[in-house]
Amino acid sequence: MTQLALVIDLNVCVGCHACVTSCKEWNTSGWAGPMVDQRPYDKDPTGTFFNRVQMFEVGEYPNTETVHFPKSCLHCEEPPCVPVCPTGASYKRSDNGVVLVDYDKCIGCKYCSWACPYGVRELDAKQKIMKKCTLCIDRVTDNSLPESERKPACVLACPTSARIFGDVHDPESEASVAIRENGGYQLMPEWGSKPSNHYLPRRKTRIQIFEDELERADNPLLKEAPLPAAEGETLDDIAY
Repeated sequence: MTQLALVIDLNVCVGCHACVTSCKEWNTSGWAGPMVDQRPYDKDPTGTFFNRVQMFEVGEYPNTETVHFPKSCLHCEEPPCVPVCPTGASYKRSDNGVVLVDYDKCIGCKYCSWACPYGVRELDAKQKIMKKCTLCIDRVTDNSLPESERKPACVLACPTSARIFGDVHDPESEASVAIRENGGYQLMPEWGSKPSNHYLPRRKTRIQIFEDELERADNPLLKEAPLPAAEGETLDDIAY
């Protein structure tokens, strides 16, 4: 059986949030909308997002790195959200393995959210129903689009090609090759949900920073001395 999924390369993701904004744009204009944002930035932010980028600082000062970690529905092969749904609103497509929600059946009980070990279910504040990443199934299955455009919006928008889309059950697909050749892994496999989305690990060589290298030559915290005036020039003539 075909299993469509994303493979995310953490080595090249720069945390630009292009995937977040493109996902929002495509889905709010389609059948998954409106995905309202009544208070997206202030204290106790609210809003419905199918894709989020989490950021972590790892290591010990001064040798720290920022890791950008995109996360959305992982379209599990054994999705725990499906059997707990009392109305059958959560289901897994038999033809491509994508996990979806039938909005006409959803009653917003949040059982699927409690069952999901990855925290990727979202309650739409306006419609009072549960929503999640659809892998842009409306784009992927739209034969009126050129084949090159039948991909999730986040994949098309990523400027660093950190997101690969394909059939992870096809050993010759780009997604499967990337997993096999780059040590791709599943997120929290111990839950037994068999997530279809995979991650490619960071492969950057760490740069050791020593204490005597912390003071920059252009340290902005130090008050800079005035530039020396050229012959015949006064300090009033110098632009800072």
